[in-house]
Amino acid sequence: MNVPAVQQSQQNALAAQPRQQFDLSPQTFEQALTFCDYLADSDLVPKDFKGKPANCLIAIQWGSELGLKPLQAVQNIAVINGRAALWGDAVIALVRSSPLCEYITESDDGHAAICKVKRRGEAEEIRTFSMDDAKAAGLAGKQGPWTQYPKRMRQMRARAFALRDVFPDVLRGMPIAEEIMDIPQAGSGTVDQSRVVTTVQAEKELPMYPVDDFAANLPKWWSIIASGKKTADDLIATLQTKARFTEQQLKDIRTLPKDEEGGDSQDHGQADAAVGQNSVEG
Repeated sequence: MNVPAVQQSQQNALAAQPRQQFDLSPQTFEQALTFCDYLADSDLVPKDFKGKPANCLIAIQWGSELGLKPLQAVQNIAVINGRAALWGDAVIALVRSSPLCEYITESDDGHAAICKVKRRGEAEEIRTFSMDDAKAAGLAGKQGPWTQYPKRMRQMRARAFALRDVFPDVLRGMPIAEEIMDIPQAGSGTVDQSRVVTTVQAEKELPMYPVDDFAANLPKWWSIIASGKKTADDLIATLQTKARFTEQQLKDIRTLPKDEEGGDSQDHGQADAAVGQNSVEG
């Protein structure tokens, strides 16, 4: 082999070598214990790991089994009712990085989320989650993400069903956080169950929105939505901090009459004031 060829071969070999990076990944159990102590003292970890080196250690072990680096594991594994779960974005990242995955496509038609996945050597699988499914599960209109971000929550549910069904080996049976957050009774311990009871009691303490006030304020709320100042879901989220609404009332708020679609702005100032005032006053 001539000299230029040897030099070119050496250059190619150097170029192919990945640049070395500083890596704190522990190599022994003792190193892992020390590393977890540092993590638990850090302000850069979620609350489930703050001051809890044992939680950090378990999360790092779970991450190792899933193919996540220690810091990725701590940031993407949640502790829900005593169970470790993966956030949805980490789930899709793990599956897409697997050679078993050919493709994942997600879409939403405004009513249902659709997730299509293809495992190498198998037929395409499709999972959906619609607002009808959400209503049947008691999720539609529920305070929190299901009221503020229903499209995103539909997406997470359809994704969870598809990826858990088709790639259980890649996920090692790890549940999806967005899914089990809505099932508080699953694996609940005494402390977590008391939190659920407290939350339910707090919701029950809110009065129902007065029917007469609802009828009087509904046109003003429609004006706010039509003007683009607030989306229907954002408006509902604000109103539900003061009182509770029936499913029909929530539907009425979201359904603008045709004469409001043009964005009549005559009463927008009054409408904004109506939202800001105490909504439970008679």
